[in-house]
Amino acid sequence: MLFNSIDFAIFLPIVFLVYWCFGRKHIRAQNILIVVASYVFYGWWDWRFLFLILLSTLVDYTIGLALEKEDKVQKRKILLWASLLVNLGLLGFFKYFNFFIDNFTSAFSFFGHPIGGYSLNIILPVGISFYTFQTLSYTIDVYNKKLKPTADFISFSAFVSFFPQLVAGPIERATNLLPQFFKERNFNYEMAKNGLRQILWGLFKKIVIADNCAKYVNIIFENHEAYSGSTLVLGAVFFAFQIYCDFSGYSDIAIGTARLFGFNLMQNFAFPYFSRDMAEFWRRWHISLSTWFRDYVYIPLGGSKVSKAKVIRNVFIIFLVSGFWHGANWTFIFWGGLNALYFLPLLLLKRNRKNLNDVAESSNFPSVRVVFQIAVTFSLTVFAWIFFRAENIRQAFSYIRRIFSRSLFSLPKEMPLYLLILLFLFIVIEWTGRKNQYAIEEFWINKPVYVRWGFYYLLAIGMYVYGIKDQEFIYFQF
Repeated sequence: MLFNSIDFAIFLPIVFLVYWCFGRKHIRAQNILIVVASYVFYGWWDWRFLFLILLSTLVDYTIGLALEKEDKVQKRKILLWASLLVNLGLLGFFKYFNFFIDNFTSAFSFFGHPIGGYSLNIILPVGISFYTFQTLSYTIDVYNKKLKPTADFISFSAFVSFFPQLVAGPIERATNLLPQFFKERNFNYEMAKNGLRQILWGLFKKIVIADNCAKYVNIIFENHEAYSGSTLVLGAVFFAFQIYCDFSGYSDIAIGTARLFGFNLMQNFAFPYFSRDMAEFWRRWHISLSTWFRDYVYIPLGGSKVSKAKVIRNVFIIFLVSGFWHGANWTFIFWGGLNALYFLPLLLLKRNRKNLNDVAESSNFPSVRVVFQIAVTFSLTVFAWIFFRAENIRQAFSYIRRIFSRSLFSLPKEMPLYLLILLFLFIVIEWTGRKNQYAIEEFWINKPVYVRWGFYYLLAIGMYVYGIKDQEFIYFQF
């Protein structure tokens, strides 16, 4: 079920009303309703995928209880590995089986020993990368004794399948989200109002900005050899805004929807395109995934508290794995490796934690130096996005070669004026609200009611005039 669909517009109010009217002050009833609603929400795509969520839930629930009763280190490790093998095994089969088979047969052909290969017609379950990592965080934290396992299967099932963030995150930690299912939840008007405001902003980012950028991105990337270098640069910039507004838009809707039901989810994006270096960018982009890899992969490998050679190894591992997490394509691995190269100099020179404060913290306008830093960081990011968006490595390099041609200095062919104006207004709003959880959290909050509502209606009108309906979110494929 898509957030930007009529189905969800009907589904959400019904669940909301039943949740607060019939489940009020009855935590178990609320949790049961969340589980049922979440399974309906997810099964809307394909009911067969529900068995995978149920299997992951049963495995990690059972292993969590077994870990609490087991004191022997060796047996605890076996239980942890059982969880890892089941969850990552399912993820590996559905997402990477054909990738490995194709590359295996290609390798033999390259060395002059062609073999017959085959592939399976595997449908990738929506959101499997997200809920797999979420359940694993529970088992790993229980194993490390950072979290007590729960014996309440309903609450645990609600944690695994919580529909607002089930399909594309944020990837919640069990230490943050699971305890919220045991607390009494009473309707909070201010919290709900804040949630609705964030849903509105998320829908605007997705329907108006991301989907309109997508129209031109698809045309330019699919026919890149016919366009000038300047047009290709514009196409790459449009994709940067497409993927940001698409994914952060989903996160805004997810976080806002969770607030309607009395839950607080973690912030997943913190205005990453205002970053002053690549280290800051990765602290602000897809925060739930980057911190997951930091805590469960990077730090266990030794982090940055080891020799320089191992630090370099650890950085490449985390970025390459992050790239591979996104999909079974060498383009994602190359994208991850390129970002590792961006990040390493900052880490080795100990400048990776230089920009921890908000950009232009005490001013409404950035300095020339900050503008330059943001422009350089954004340019590096856009260049890397070319590999992320390309169908394969060959197309990515062809696209880049075409950029660095004489035609780079000509006027772009595709220059949709309305979209450029929308992007300019969007950047202004994002800059104004950069110190908040999301851009319009306090936007004109102290202005008269008619001003605030006029702004909300403008966003709604923009969605009606420029909106492209029922377009899937980019990260559904991951």
